Amino acid sequence: MASKRTLEILKRLDDTYGTEMICYLNHETPWQLLIAVILSAQCTDARVNIVTKDLFQKYSTLNAFALASVEEMEEDIRSIGFYHNKAKNIIACARMLLEKHGGEVPDTLEELIELPGVGRKTANVILGNIYHKPSVVVDTHVKRISKRLGLTKEDDPQKVEFDLMKKLPKDHWILYNIQIITFGRDICYARNPKCDICPLQDLCKVKK
Repeated sequence: MASKRTLEILKRLDDTYGTEMICYLNHETPWQLLIAVILSAQCTDARVNIVTKDLFQKYSTLNAFALASVEEMEEDIRSIGFYHNKAKNIIACARMLLEKHGGEVPDTLEELIELPGVGRKTANVILGNIYHKPSVVVDTHVKRISKRLGLTKEDDPQKVEFDLMKKLPKDHWILYNIQIITFGRDICYARNPKCDICPLQDLCKVKK
């Protein structure tokens, strides 16, 4: 059960950022979101959206991705970091979706993390945004800010995920990530956070 302090943190996040379930990566299908999330590792959502605008027009079907050459895919996503590995993983992922799952994106963590380029973070994004299953997504913002708020002491993303699953009510698992991304971009920077305008200042464990 969430503590009174944790519930107060969530209430203030709700009041500040609302409770709308927003996905910042542009997509029209589950497999498009999966590819976008694979691309988003170590890259901004804004950059990914720029790249996928053309990418999803060029490769309009999952089959088109599966038949793509690695070299050409690398050129298509060159402006995104780690494009060599991402190109290989996207093509391999598309092939596995077609061969093993009939072209459908699976709806379990176990099946998702078997896909090339898919770890727990990517899998949880899919579970939450596509299948609306309670899931905790741990990105750099969530890890950093959850530690500052005293919701975890861990550095390993999986351990952070498990801590948050214990401390946050399920109805906020997905929402917490969405709110914290905005909070991290606007106020709680890794360096020089805007503590003077932070709605959680009095609840922060590392107040300036």
